[in-house]
Amino acid sequence: MTSLSFEDIGYRVLFGRYVMRIDSDHPRYGELNRGRIVRPGRFYAGRFARALIEDATAITDPELEALLDHGWRQRLTAAWLIGVDRRTSFRERLAGLLLDSETCYAGAGYCFALARFGTDADAGILAAYLDRYLPRTDLVYDQPEALGALLRLDARLGGDRAARFTGTDGLWERWVRARSYPVDHPYANPGELRRWMDRECDFVDAWSRPG
Repeated sequence: MTSLSFEDIGYRVLFGRYVMRIDSDHPRYGELNRGRIVRPGRFYAGRFARALIEDATAITDPELEALLDHGWRQRLTAAWLIGVDRRTSFRERLAGLLLDSETCYAGAGYCFALARFGTDADAGILAAYLDRYLPRTDLVYDQPEALGALLRLDARLGGDRAARFTGTDGLWERWVRARSYPVDHPYANPGELRRWMDRECDFVDAWSRPG
């Protein structure tokens, strides 16, 4: 029988507390994946949000680093916690993880965090990601979340970084066309992608306000 080191035991506690926590019908990472928690009809949304905000404040930077060193569930959850608490010290780390795109699903969390940070630097990271991955019409990574986050930042910062992606026959339109998405698919409408990112960010803000 293999014995567990103190580090192994500590990590398992960390994983159980922050990633696998149950405040709904699914483990936390499952509710965060593709923004499941912000869909209509989630009667437990308030309980989930309050626990998420509490944990985002409580978790330490080294604990977040430990989660970011592991798989997509851990990285997704860590990115949301970072975004909720707006820990901008993780900006460069998240940028590197997003641009490398080593795992599935986690990139949506990085985009959420950058949208929450809300600066020109974050918009630049999202634009760099789209420059790299929109020409790859064979890949479906986190292009929709990145564009939604960039559109949100453009609206809030008064910029137009997304315009070169969303113009007629631009990179976004070509990516959607190559994937054969129907015209009524959310990915075919950049405005819908922004509304979804707004919904995720507004969900956190709504439960962060006193009362």
